Formats: sequence, structure tokens, C-alpha cells
Amino acid sequence: MTDEKNVTVLGLGAMGSALAGALLAAGRPVTVWNRTPGRADALVAAGVTEAGSVAEAVGASPLVVACLWDHRSVHETLDPVADALAGRTVVNLTNGTPGQGRELGAWAHEHGFALLDGGIMAVPPMIGTPAAFVLYSGPEEAFDVHRAALDAFGESRFVGTDHGMAALYDIALLSAMYGSIMGELHAFAMVRSAGVPAVEFAPLLQRWTTAVGGFHERTAELVDARDYTRDVVSNLGMQAAAYHNLIDAAHEQGVSPELLAPLHALMLRRTAEGHGHEDTVGLIELLLTRR
Repeated sequence: MTDEKNVTVLGLGAMGSALAGALLAAGRPVTVWNRTPGRADALVAAGVTEAGSVAEAVGASPLVVACLWDHRSVHETLDPVADALAGRTVVNLTNGTPGQGRELGAWAHEHGFALLDGGIMAVPPMIGTPAAFVLYSGPEEAFDVHRAALDAFGESRFVGTDHGMAALYDIALLSAMYGSIMGELHAFAMVRSAGVPAVEFAPLLQRWTTAVGGFHERTAELVDARDYTRDVVSNLGMQAAAYHNLIDAAHEQGVSPELLAPLHALMLRRTAEGHGHEDTVGLIELLLTRR
């Protein structure tokens, strides 16, 4: 008989291994499978069971967690055992798009099993700590039934019954992260071009980004209201007129401005359309190409 507390983890990359380890630490019997042999040795030594096939791994647990390379690999792994998944719950924590999450949800429904699509907001060392949170979307009943197991990874956040919502939130949050990384890399390139040690500059960067980065709630209010004229402190027209200095200075220092240039084009376009008196938040209107 399958132990109802048992969880199967498919995929033992850095993240999959961390997920399996967190489940084991939470007192769950864990079965694992990985395409490449040898990845499970340390986990097996700690008490995890390694399955010899996907079918064996799936048959061991009512809850199957997939953390694989991409959407294609999810289908390559699960398609051959689709019939064996009937009546079980699959949690897909493979990074993907909203459309892929919806496609997988429809496919799961056709084969008689519940699918929760997820987005992991953590790096592997954060798994199982209070710093991690994981987004889930799909059938809420399946989320409620298995939440105790999922909480081993970090805070569990259910974001809707639309299978694509977890991936949408995930991609949105990652987009904000990569935007920040782009600005940070450009800033360090600028100071390095002048021979300034990055470690000397870093405290100023930390102070500045903390001071100007705490306005997410105000930005959200303007986005929802679609009113970008409210309490404008530094209007778009003024910023667009001065922004070329960032690009010119980069050229002077022998630094590529390619991480910054796209924003300038949007600022100039929005200003030319008559919105120079508004907040820069109004640039969002140029991004929404499908309305």
C-alpha cells in the first residue's frame, strides 16, 4: 500500500535535490527519480528511496513533485506514465510560462489527475527556510489536501484556480529581479571603468536603491487607477530630457548602454504622445500591447 505521507520528487538538479531534502527533513517518506544516475546518492544515504523508473517513482506516492529542465521535459517524463497518474496530484515546479501551465492543466484533466502548477521564489539554499515562498495555482482542493507537505519547501501561496497564474506571478517577480540586476550591473560597470573598486561603491548603491525602491504600493495604486498625474514629483518629460546623460556618460567611460537604452526610447515616445507631465509609471501603457 502507498504511504499517504509519501512524496515523489522527479528531477534531482540543485532545486529538485533541495526539495527532496526539505521533505525528508519534514519527516516525509521520499521517493526520487532522476534521468541521470548517481544524483541521488547523498539523498539515499540520508534516507530517501531511489526509484529505478518514472513508473516506479509515480507508483510510490499520492503526491508527485516534478522539478525538471523545461516544459518539454515535463511531458517527456510524464506522458509515458499518464495512466498511472490517475487519482494522484502532480505539482509541477518546473519553470515555465502561463500558457504552458494552462496546457499542462488541461492535459492533466484529460488523464484524470489533479495538477498544481507552481513557481519557486527561492534559490536552492533557501528551500525549507522562512525566506522561501512558493506560488501555486490550479484546483484549490488539491492544494488544501497537500499543503502540509508543500509547506516543507517554504511559505505556500495559492494564487488562483487558473493553472497559469503561478507562472504569471513567477515571471512577473523574476522580471522585476532581472530589471534590478540590469541596473546594478550597469552601475558597477560605470564605476569600474573609472578604477573605483566595486566593494567601495556597493554601500552607496545599497543606500540609494533602498531609498528609491520602496514605492511599490504607490506604483501599484497608479497602475490600477490608470491615473499617472497624481502627486507627480519628477515628471516624465523632465526625466526623458535628462536620461540621455546616462547613455552619453556610458559612452564616455567605454561602457555599453544597451541595458539602459530601451527605457529611454519608451520615455521619449510617451512624452511625444503628450504625457510628459505625468509620472514615469505611465510607461506601462506602452507595454500593454494586448488589451
